[in-house]
Amino acid sequence: MYIANQETFEAFIARAHNSSVLAIDTEFLREKTYYARLCLIQLATDDEVVIVDPFAIQDLHVLAPLLEDENVTKILHAGGQDLEILWHEVGVLPNPLFDTQVAAALLGHTQQIGYGALVSAECGVSLRKMDSFTDWSRRPLSESQLDYAADDVIYLPRMYRHMKEQLESQGRLHWLDPEFAEMRDPARFDSDERERYRRLKRVGQLSRRQLAAAREVAAWREITAQKRNVPRKWVITDEQIVEACKREARTIDDLFMVRGMREKLNTRDARTVASLMKAAMDASPNTWPEPDRGGKNEPNVDAPLDLMSALVRLRAKENGVAFPTLASHDDLVRVARGYRQGIDLLRGWRRALVGEELIELLEGKLMLSLEGHELKVTRLDGEE
Repeated sequence: MYIANQETFEAFIARAHNSSVLAIDTEFLREKTYYARLCLIQLATDDEVVIVDPFAIQDLHVLAPLLEDENVTKILHAGGQDLEILWHEVGVLPNPLFDTQVAAALLGHTQQIGYGALVSAECGVSLRKMDSFTDWSRRPLSESQLDYAADDVIYLPRMYRHMKEQLESQGRLHWLDPEFAEMRDPARFDSDERERYRRLKRVGQLSRRQLAAAREVAAWREITAQKRNVPRKWVITDEQIVEACKREARTIDDLFMVRGMREKLNTRDARTVASLMKAAMDASPNTWPEPDRGGKNEPNVDAPLDLMSALVRLRAKENGVAFPTLASHDDLVRVARGYRQGIDLLRGWRRALVGEELIELLEGKLMLSLEGHELKVTRLDGEE
């Protein structure tokens, strides 16, 4: 059903409260804006599928009570961006939540498996891809667009039930609770513009003085992009920020030595950026940010990584979990170098499966050896 008026939308919401599940997907555009422009909301319950036209709905906030109904499980696939849109458009986040991509990782599927591949694996259905890059803001929508949009939610309830049964039979259903709780944490969508500089491409090339300038320029760019509702790279690119900071630009002329900067910044903006950079670089070194730990100055950990990888590979095989899903290379490197906070590998089910053992291995409490062609894990207290 295509819903293009408030009354029909609210009637569907009333019915949906009686469902055990609510599958959710959205279609949006973001190529020319900072904030995503919501173009469609697809919803599926136990027995109906609807496509909601947000351009024709006066108040999307009426969806909030359904999203918060604890008797209705909300199902998404790779729902990070959908959740961000719901947070900004409706003001709440779905609870309880089940993400089929996250769950698939615990059932032996490849990490970050796509929706089409998972539907094929779980339901035996091959989805059409013809409208995957369509302009969802145009009206009227074609029949093929509507069919494509409906396909994005129609299989989610079936996959959820099957995957839930599998996870329950393996005693893994609640392993996902911390990840789902993190997904629906509003703090994920409240960005700190003064930390944005850490995500600049090639920011590791900058000294502390230059990082101070980059912090100010990246924060200014973030706020400016938000106010203008344009992509941040339309204001100034990562490469231009880093290059200007490497040059330690203090004047408009210095800034305009960077390729393309003159076309990006008008005189007023250039004056602002140059002033921010000069003030940051001339400030006390105590105010300059510390570079992220890691990289060339860290000790080489190739040998520990080889042993850690062997142990992860063993536990991944035993538990039917893909190696990259259980432990990313970056996480392994950070653990090998002594980090213990903010690492997925050392949280929740990953810590239970192998994270704790990896710490014990690095502390010399475990020994790895070969018994024939099989890897053997022995505790130094004599246990296996």
